[in-house]
Amino acid sequence: MGRRPIRVTRPLLDVLEVLFQAFDSPVGDLHGWAIMKATKRSGPTVYGVLDRLEDIGWISGQWEEENPEPGKPRRRLYSITPTGLVGAREILRERRPRRFAPGAGRPARRCPAGSMLRRRTVRRDCRDSARHRGRAARQ
Repeated sequence: MGRRPIRVTRPLLDVLEVLFQAFDSPVGDLHGWAIMKATKRSGPTVYGVLDRLEDIGWISGQWEEENPEPGKPRRRLYSITPTGLVGAREILRERRPRRFAPGAGRPARRCPAGSMLRRRTVRRDCRDSARHRGRAARQ
């Protein structure tokens, strides 16, 4: 694969996985808070990874024109670049082979509540997750 321009860490893998999944979904660009929520990592950790990825050209970031919520500051939106897509795919296949190996199918998906659904449970509706069952029982 050649020499990697960055050190591969768990937070890096988590951020790459979220950006890779967003590329292949209608979500598209993500803002930092959404990435923090999806990875369950702190702000300094996520933004440190985003800065490193942007420095090497694997992601691009741009400020939105205005936040859709009135009175809120603009957000910086991040998307994976073609170079980053190739690099992320290689690293994720190597470091997370169960989810990203060739022929493994699609990577794990996230339900709206944010819980990860493994490949073997992708066919289940998101409402079947324990989190949703707990909410339904309380209502």
